[in-house]
Amino acid sequence: MNKIEIFNETEEEIKELDDVRRVIDIAIKHQKLDNLEFNIIIVDNEYIHKINREYRGIDRPTDVISFALEDNKDFVEVDHRVLGDIYISIDKARSQAEEYGHSFKREICFLAVHGFLHLLGYDHVNSKEEEKVMFGLQEEILNEADIKK
Repeated sequence: MNKIEIFNETEEEIKELDDVRRVIDIAIKHQKLDNLEFNIIIVDNEYIHKINREYRGIDRPTDVISFALEDNKDFVEVDHRVLGDIYISIDKARSQAEEYGHSFKREICFLAVHGFLHLLGYDHVNSKEEEKVMFGLQEEILNEADIKK
C-alpha cells in the first residue's frame, strides 16, 4: 500500500491536486512499484528559493527539488520504501506553463512526475543518455494519464 501525502503550503486553492495524485498513481504503476511513502509539498518561489540556496548553493528559485532519503547513507530501512520529499514551486509551475504554452495542470503534473523519478534515482544532469531516458519516461507517464496540454 502506498502512502503519498500532498501538502499545499501556499495560500492558493489548487484544484489540480487531484490530477497530481492521479498521475503519481499512474507513475507508480508504470514503474511497477508498491509499498512506497513520500510527500509532495507545494510552496511559493520564496520558500523554494530558500531551499535551493540552502541545500544546493543556488541563489534563485527553481521549479522542483527532490530530497531522496535513499541517497542518505544514514537512512534506516523500514518495511516499505520511504522515498523522501518533492517540493514544487506553484509560482514556477504557473510561469512555466505560460512560457511553454500549455496548461498549469500539465506543468504541475510534469513537475510531480519529474520529482518522483528523481526520488527513484533517475537523473538528467550527468549525461544526454540519462536525460533521454528520464524525459522519455515522463512523457510516457503523462500520455498514459492523458495529460497532453
